[in-house]
Amino acid sequence: MKIEFVASPGAAEILAVLAHEGRALAGAGSALDQAASGALAKAMKNSRFTGAANSSLNVAAPAGIDANAVLLVGAGAADKLDDLAVETAAAAAYQATKLSGAEVLTIDLSHLSPEQAARAGFAVRLAAYRFAKYLTKQKAEKIPSVTTVRVVTPDVKAAEAAFGPLSAVADAVLFSRDLVSEPANILYPAEFARRVKALEALGAKVEILGEGEMEALGMETLLAVGMGSERESQLAVIQWNGGKEGEAPIAFVGKGVCFDTGGISLKPADGMEEMKWDMGGAAAVAGLMHALAGRKAKVNAVGVLGLVENMPDGRAQRPGDVVKSMSGQTVEVLNTDAEGRLVLADALWYTQDRFKPKFMVDLATLTGAMIISLGLEYAGVFSNSDELATNIAAAGPKVGEKTWRMPIPAEYDRHIDSPIADVKNMGNGRAGGSITAALFLQRFTNGTPWAHIDIASTAWVKDSKNPTVPDGAVGYGVRLLDRMIADHYEG
Repeated sequence: MKIEFVASPGAAEILAVLAHEGRALAGAGSALDQAASGALAKAMKNSRFTGAANSSLNVAAPAGIDANAVLLVGAGAADKLDDLAVETAAAAAYQATKLSGAEVLTIDLSHLSPEQAARAGFAVRLAAYRFAKYLTKQKAEKIPSVTTVRVVTPDVKAAEAAFGPLSAVADAVLFSRDLVSEPANILYPAEFARRVKALEALGAKVEILGEGEMEALGMETLLAVGMGSERESQLAVIQWNGGKEGEAPIAFVGKGVCFDTGGISLKPADGMEEMKWDMGGAAAVAGLMHALAGRKAKVNAVGVLGLVENMPDGRAQRPGDVVKSMSGQTVEVLNTDAEGRLVLADALWYTQDRFKPKFMVDLATLTGAMIISLGLEYAGVFSNSDELATNIAAAGPKVGEKTWRMPIPAEYDRHIDSPIADVKNMGNGRAGGSITAALFLQRFTNGTPWAHIDIASTAWVKDSKNPTVPDGAVGYGVRLLDRMIADHYEG
């Protein structure tokens, strides 16, 4: 998708203008309506279009306007037109016109700031995402025709300057979405690691640890998950050093189960194909590091990805096995489908032990119980740090990625005590499953300020109502944590 910033709309194929609730035309809309002898106001009056957010009304070939069509885009209440509302409106304009046959969409935001014009271009980049690389036969009418979006702004240079770092974040979100969308026969641990290695082109430092190196470090809980697979497990370590030399980094850890059969505790066949995106946490961390490097963030950060494939065969770990973690703690594995926490246990310990970070945040599609708790709109946040949890929560509304803080009460910790090992990888039955999973992870943080974000409910979307997020992989967490870092941790 090509984004251009222009000073005037000129002759347009489709010209989009904003309208607020109550059918109030905004910006250039009023002048266009006058030029069209009231045709736009009449069209609104004779339709159900009210200016509500994420709605639109197409007015074909209005006389007096130098455009083949005018698209009225609902922007919601005029007094609530923040950056996110601008993003929603711009993305809605693209979604309404992408299959129209037109090649160029012009969005007139000449009444808004250059920074908001940049937000519109950013939103269109997100909205235009398609994972179509394996579609060999597509009907022409199903392929988006709009390939260029022009945003009208009073200060082109300022809009372009604001768009630069936003475009870098868009690149990162799309990178994350691509990782999550790939089928597991294509994106296995070594291939995931290879794609992450490409972040060196942006200035990041990337190390890949194989099974021999992890075995030498004592990462038995991570390695045990991958024992049943012919694909070798990997640990990817990404460093971005954009802050002060020698300053402790902030750290992010991602669960990267490239495919999860459940292992010997085999999942039901129905829906198992969705487990290709059980590496959504690792994809989010990879995307975040892409964003930081891409926009040259003034921060030292490290991302650690535990990449495995959970398969059943004669070598796979069994329910009842006991494995020793890098921390020295022993783990009784009651259910091999509670594997993500085993991967994260070693990855978290490795991260705090090697890098001594200011804090750690892990992201994982960890528990189905999270979906039961919060539905499909919110990710659950568990943390031993009020400051860190507050900063994550504050970033969410700014980027449209919702979170809800969950408890990790000490009295629940006894539910993961094992009679034969230091800890077991399951609680007592179904009660508080997301909480006991978080408590398990906390045992491997060594007192480091830490937050766990369970994105099982938000990594993938069906029937999306957000125009910047097409159905499929969301890239959830990239924008959330990038914004948190920008607001609180950059020098």
